Amino acid sequence: MFKQLTATSLLAAGSALIAGCTPQPNDTAASLKLYTFDCGTIAVSDLDSFSSSGDYAGIQGTLTNTCYLVRHPQGDLVWDLGLPVAMVGTGPQTNDVFTLTVERSLADQLADIGLSTDEIEFISISHSHFDHSGQAALFSNSQWLVNQNEFAHMFASPESSAQNAAFADLNKTIINGDHDIFGDGSVTILDLPGHTPGHTALQVNLAQAGPILLTGDLYHRTLSREQKHVPRFNTDEPTTRLSMDRFEALATASGARVIIQHEPKDVATLPVAPDFLQ
Repeated sequence: MFKQLTATSLLAAGSALIAGCTPQPNDTAASLKLYTFDCGTIAVSDLDSFSSSGDYAGIQGTLTNTCYLVRHPQGDLVWDLGLPVAMVGTGPQTNDVFTLTVERSLADQLADIGLSTDEIEFISISHSHFDHSGQAALFSNSQWLVNQNEFAHMFASPESSAQNAAFADLNKTIINGDHDIFGDGSVTILDLPGHTPGHTALQVNLAQAGPILLTGDLYHRTLSREQKHVPRFNTDEPTTRLSMDRFEALATASGARVIIQHEPKDVATLPVAPDFLQ
């Protein structure tokens, strides 16, 4: 189900990716737009589980939970699906060290810019943890782009299948490795396993703002990136570290602006829908 990366395969894949995903000016880039949506807030009373080496023991923190819309001439992509839709408007809910809040659904936020969920051509999630996959049921008309290893992970057992039931009947495209969604290099799903078996990130090459890298959960905090902290709950720490190396090589080569999706300081630099980056 899960193919372990090697240093050699990582380097080869990274070289190919850098060659293929370096942004080039074109008409598509000029019309590409990136919207950011608030898909919840996660207050953490003890961040200890977010570093396998114990760096965060006893430290509190707040994580943003964001979703994104990429508007492309060939279709719209929603990236990550936020906290469960059943939590919308119910107030703070505490589970162990996590207190979760989500005020508005993706459907409501898309409506603010004149879209319905039925009009979204594509959805994709960085990985299947509940804070990134919670509103799949709203997108029954969309094509789900899913890494083959993540798909296998999601439906590996009766328990995991039940947890991911909202995805079971979606139209889907199984992808292997990096995936150029529109075939023009403007929007690419990046294969970066380790956090989960099929974890991915997203590169969007914008005409004015330049290339943007959305990390998924490769990193959760700025310090996690700076010091390469790996959460205790990752499925594979060595593979995570290889993915971090690959990601950083791409970020350096492309000059991309990195957005750690759970880092409030990064998210605060983005315009909030209905405003957008272009």
